[in-house]
Amino acid sequence: MDGVETPVTEPHKRGNATRLLIELGPLVVFLGAYFLVKGPSAIFISTFAFMVAMAVAMIVSRLKLGHISPMLWVSGAMVLVMGSLTIWLHNDTFIKMKPTIYYAMVAVLLLYGLMSGRPMLKLVLDGAFPGMNEAGWHKLTRNFMLFFAFMAILNEVVWRHSTTEFWLGFKLWGALPMTFLFAMSNYPMALRHGMQDPSAKAAKDD
Repeated sequence: MDGVETPVTEPHKRGNATRLLIELGPLVVFLGAYFLVKGPSAIFISTFAFMVAMAVAMIVSRLKLGHISPMLWVSGAMVLVMGSLTIWLHNDTFIKMKPTIYYAMVAVLLLYGLMSGRPMLKLVLDGAFPGMNEAGWHKLTRNFMLFFAFMAILNEVVWRHSTTEFWLGFKLWGALPMTFLFAMSNYPMALRHGMQDPSAKAAKDD
């Protein structure tokens, strides 16, 4: 936020930094461990590191933010289950399929929310789109549902037709930027549907 920092904005920014660390930290550990270890056992060692990092992220979320978000619960449970299968059966297919299952599950839940008239995305992202009306939430839920369905298909295509190194690179340099750019592309629509513009609010407060 531009302008002079205030006691209100500073904790908010620290909270955002904590959320970013919780969301990206485990993935960074996973990728870092793989490329540091290398060799045939790298994927299994990095998967174990991923599991530990995810458990730590959930604990940090509970201690620092006071709660564990539904999406973090789902992602954490899947990492622990699919990671355990990967290590136990010595088969990296499970950890590679984890994003596919996660994306597909979220897409199905969002579709159910649309069909039942309850945009579930609002429960997760309400703080990121403050003030947006119900029509905006409906459109945002629809957009994210389609995006997650697309990402599920894309992950399947990538891991089944490429090397482990390429798949890991795709997660870092493909999936993450695509998710960020997609979220940003919905920003104009959210503003048209009543979302408060943080930059305009900051200028007004100054």
